[in-house]
Amino acid sequence: MRTTIFDLLGRKGGKPVSMLTAYDYNTARTIDEAGIDMILVGDSLGNVMLGYENTLAVTVEDMIHHGKAVCRGAKQAFVVVDMPFMSYQTSVEDAVRNAGRIMKETNCQAVKLEGGVEYADRIKAIVQAGIPVVAHIGLTPQSVNAMGGYKVQGKSLAQARKLLKDAKAVEKAGAFAITLECVPAALASMVTEQTTALTIGIGAGNGCDGQVLVYQDMLGYTGGFTPKFVKQYADLHRVMLEAFKQYKQECESRSFPEVGQTYAISEEVMQELFEPEMAL
Repeated sequence: MRTTIFDLLGRKGGKPVSMLTAYDYNTARTIDEAGIDMILVGDSLGNVMLGYENTLAVTVEDMIHHGKAVCRGAKQAFVVVDMPFMSYQTSVEDAVRNAGRIMKETNCQAVKLEGGVEYADRIKAIVQAGIPVVAHIGLTPQSVNAMGGYKVQGKSLAQARKLLKDAKAVEKAGAFAITLECVPAALASMVTEQTTALTIGIGAGNGCDGQVLVYQDMLGYTGGFTPKFVKQYADLHRVMLEAFKQYKQECESRSFPEVGQTYAISEEVMQELFEPEMAL
């Protein structure tokens, strides 16, 4: 049976929750088979799937397209779909409308949006519409230009106070879970202790109620920059690169395909094909 909000909230302060991103059907199936509790269809697809410099160019249509595929693949995991840049910032009405579209068209179980105090009214309205919300505070990639880059958040006293205020605001607005990105571990633990919402860390230490990673990062798939908070569990870039190189070499040497990868035809049929030409 599919994991529910109540299953997840029941893990608060207990067995940590596992979460990974997915953007396609087959990856979602594999993650689901592994027993991962939650899947995030993140707007990070702009970086890792579409080749954008950041997440800002991702559209609601992009999220729905990839969200549909993931929801078809995941049968047990709780699927959360990101609300992309400018799909909720403009107004409460836009936020509810776009959250509804995403949930209705993808069949996901919740949406996620970035921001704290400033967007608490959006979270409240979306929740009142019957749509579960995961909030996202700390480093918020959609605000990368305003933040001056991808930097750890909450290190100064003022930033730490702001983070705590954001956490309390989104909890009060009705978010059942809060993603904490690039936050000092001690501060993330404090947030976890002071909120009834489920905290999911990414670069926020192991004191959170759960963890999330971009699956390409943890599998070493991209072959490029790896954030400090990522642990690589495999090196798929190297494995795939070597396989592609071997394939190229075997194509050029005609060692692929071998007999075992080809289909046969009887000699009698071949002779029949050539007989008219022989008669000429």
